[in-house]
Amino acid sequence: MKIALFTLMLLVSHMAWSHPHSFIDMKTELLTDNDHLTGFKMVWTMDEITSADLLYDAGKAEPGSVVWKKLAAQVMANVLGQHYFTEVWQGKNRVKFLNLPKEYQLSRNGNKAVLEFILPLGEPQSLSNTQYRILTFDPSYFVDMYYDNAQALTLPNALKSRCQLDLHTPKPDDSLKQYALSLDKADAPPEDMDLGQQFAQTVTLTCH
Repeated sequence: MKIALFTLMLLVSHMAWSHPHSFIDMKTELLTDNDHLTGFKMVWTMDEITSADLLYDAGKAEPGSVVWKKLAAQVMANVLGQHYFTEVWQGKNRVKFLNLPKEYQLSRNGNKAVLEFILPLGEPQSLSNTQYRILTFDPSYFVDMYYDNAQALTLPNALKSRCQLDLHTPKPDDSLKQYALSLDKADAPPEDMDLGQQFAQTVTLTCH
């Protein structure tokens, strides 16, 4: 069974009986070098309920302190255990990532915890006359990972004249929605169903 994001360390609300249990508002900035895609800077803001235990453990610790660094390492370990919860495709070829992020940190924004990290590609990918699909999702759909709108995606200024980012939000049929709603916290959908992928947004990067 695939492990949902943060279930090893976070207590999810007892009021949340249906999938998803947690929500993460995402922002992503594309990182490039010499006309090549090198990675993504991701900012994940967790909902208040999901954040509660993290912020309790952090207490009044100062930003950047050992307490925050230890919490960040725990959260990042879970993210890495699920391959950053992210897939990048060029046609039928899946782009590989490095096993460790170049940098990461955890912080507080009001009553929400915010994880920021750089997801590095295994090798720089050409941006000449090509297209990539980028998906970030929890396969089990315990966690709803979403972009609020297309403005949550950022292109470097040097690429804006010839590259375009498009955000597609799927519209699953009612039967799939009802199935997801019927699952309680003790349930898990079949792994081969990839329930989360069926709800996942797709970011398309097209460059000319």
